[in-house]
This record gives sequence, structure tokens and C-alpha cells, in this order.
Amino acid sequence: MTDTTATLAPAEQTPALTAWDRCDRCGAQAYVRALLPGGGDLVFCKHHGTAYGESLRKIAVRIVDESDRMPA
Repeated sequence: MTDTTATLAPAEQTPALTAWDRCDRCGAQAYVRALLPGGGDLVFCKHHGTAYGESLRKIAVRIVDESDRMPA
């Protein structure tokens, strides 16, 4: 069995999220990307990335959080 425990990864290892990337839940700008074992990904705004964080860590192979780029 492969361990799919999510790890936080530097944003440099995956394509940066842009203003065109929208939250899969609400459509706001995405700042969190969860990379899935099959090669797909889910993207979320900071709010939904936090809300679903525990569940995402169970299924994702990597989670990239770029919320430090959010405007103050």
C-alpha cells in the first residue's frame, strides 16, 4: 500500500496558481492546490482550503498553500 499522506510542498515544485485559477467550491481566487494520487488536482480559496484541510491531507499526495500571496 502506498502512503498518500499529504506533505506541504514549496510552490516552486508545481505551477503557480494565477488569478485565473478559481476555487472548486465557491469560485473565488484559488490559493491552495491539492495534488491527487491519480495526477489530478483540486484548487481552493484560503477559506475552503482551511475548511477541507483535514480531509485533503487524507487523500492528497501534496498540498501547496500559496495564501502568503494574498493581498493584505
